Amino acid sequence: MDNLNNYIEHTLLKQDAKKEDLLNLFEEAKSNKFLGVCINPCYVKLAKEYLKDSDVKIVTVIGFPLGANTTETKIFETINAIRDGADEIDMVINVTKVKDKDTDFIVDEIRQIKTACQGHNLKVILETDLLSKDEIKYACECAIDGGADFVKTSTGFVKGGVGAKVEDVKLMYDAVKDAGLKVKASGGIRDKETAINMINAGASRLGTSSGVKIVS
Repeated sequence: MDNLNNYIEHTLLKQDAKKEDLLNLFEEAKSNKFLGVCINPCYVKLAKEYLKDSDVKIVTVIGFPLGANTTETKIFETINAIRDGADEIDMVINVTKVKDKDTDFIVDEIRQIKTACQGHNLKVILETDLLSKDEIKYACECAIDGGADFVKTSTGFVKGGVGAKVEDVKLMYDAVKDAGLKVKASGGIRDKETAINMINAGASRLGTSSGVKIVS
């Protein structure tokens, strides 16, 4: 597969990242023609300025990494990120609400955040390391009902977590494909073989900090 760059959201979400690290990320994304960069919200303006003459999408995260913010906070974050120049939003689902099967809360939160996206893509991060197979499927159904565009595996911040697993990506793809949603695999994708396996399982996007290594 020779077009892996078209799947990659080049990612830097570390809390100790320096400005030079972010500028390097942006430059790598441009030079490798990656689909996008995924960064924390406070750097969206910087990305917008640096990537203004490129086709690289700016993706940011909302309710990150725990998903336990109030819905109102997530909505504000989303509006702010879009205003600053974000092209796509990756929100973390409230995992407790998934465990409790609080369908009304989950669907309403996703729906409100999708509205705040103002037509931009919304991805719902499920945090699959913390969920059973049935819970993953249930969360996908909530994402469909809430009007999301993608479901995403992981934040990459669960201690001891694996991140994206091929079987989970396949499960998610099978759960959402008929509704027209797509799957983003993220977390632990560090080599070309793993990247291809995720795509073959149904992923349309790959969130990874190893993009340069994967394409080279």
